[in-house]
Amino acid sequence: MRALHVITGLGVGGAEQQLRLLVRHLPVRCDVVTLTNPGAVAEGLRADGVRVLHLGMRSNRDLAAVPRLARLIRRGSYDLVHTHLYRACVYGRIAARLAGTPVVSTEHSLGHAEIEGRPLTRGTKELYLRTERLGAATVAVSETVAARLRDWGVPSARIHTVPNGVDVAAFRFDAGLRRATRALLGIPEGAFVAGGVGRLVPGKRFDVALRAVAALPGAWLVLAGDGPEAGPLRALAARLGVEARVRFLGECGTAGTAPGVPAVLGAVDAFVSASREESFGLAAVEALASGLPVVHAACPAIEDLPGPVPGTIRIGSSSGEPTGELTAALRRLRAGGTRRLPPPPDLDHYDIRLSSRRLMDVYAQATAPVTTTERAHP
Repeated sequence: MRALHVITGLGVGGAEQQLRLLVRHLPVRCDVVTLTNPGAVAEGLRADGVRVLHLGMRSNRDLAAVPRLARLIRRGSYDLVHTHLYRACVYGRIAARLAGTPVVSTEHSLGHAEIEGRPLTRGTKELYLRTERLGAATVAVSETVAARLRDWGVPSARIHTVPNGVDVAAFRFDAGLRRATRALLGIPEGAFVAGGVGRLVPGKRFDVALRAVAALPGAWLVLAGDGPEAGPLRALAARLGVEARVRFLGECGTAGTAPGVPAVLGAVDAFVSASREESFGLAAVEALASGLPVVHAACPAIEDLPGPVPGTIRIGSSSGEPTGELTAALRRLRAGGTRRLPPPPDLDHYDIRLSSRRLMDVYAQATAPVTTTERAHP
């Protein structure tokens, strides 16, 4: 089987990194096309030996991108097209239908009021639903997202839940790497350090983590990621008087930057995710794999698991912003002493190998020959 993955962009982000990891583990030949921004993840994919193409889409209304993509699909003689992220799903479904190729779409970032961090408008929803019907299946990265799709009116039979996956071994704690990373970042060996990973956008509420650390004398904060909130967050750290205890690392694990995310997680003592809403929460799963306690607000990856998950603390149950709850949780963790926890047994549910096998089942169904009965009764 030959599959073409279509994604909106390939800068550093959860969906983009998940695509790279998935392609490594899928037992099919995969090419990748990005509509815009062939960034750091494109470089990583090419280093993995994956063919990456840039469609050169100029804007959200660059309708000429559709026939260009359809021609690319036809010339590649692909058995399947797999789209990721909103714009790629909308344009990719149309192009795949024009090319006569079955298409599967993964919904990575659907929230109650936002999609990919942007307000969810009536027009955005309508366009999504109209093009969703062109696909063979829609994959939800969590049961939470699957429920949101059903609420939108997507038929249950078209929705397949395939959770995001992690390579647990890649995040195994290494004491030597911890010491080296702390030295690199100029963090005292005995300091209590909270960490956050993700795009620096308003919905992630990294300002809550900054305020919580400011209320804990001697505590440090490490933020791995970049985005439009980088400047305002740096300014907030200065106003709070904690800039000396905060490290803004930018995009980690890309060319010319260090350390990588596993090293960052190894260097901190608690992971913080104060996001207003999430569709999965991949970084929190990676933190659990690293043996960290995780203080989280919305996190379907944790909430969808059966029973309580050792090492996790839920905040944000009351109305308003959870700075006080986060501060109290970090104070308790610091008082209890820093220690590494064994990864929760249920973390096997998010093994990338299991995710790839589940996705192959979706691929098989999407590419199965259509029977006479199915043609008569679509």
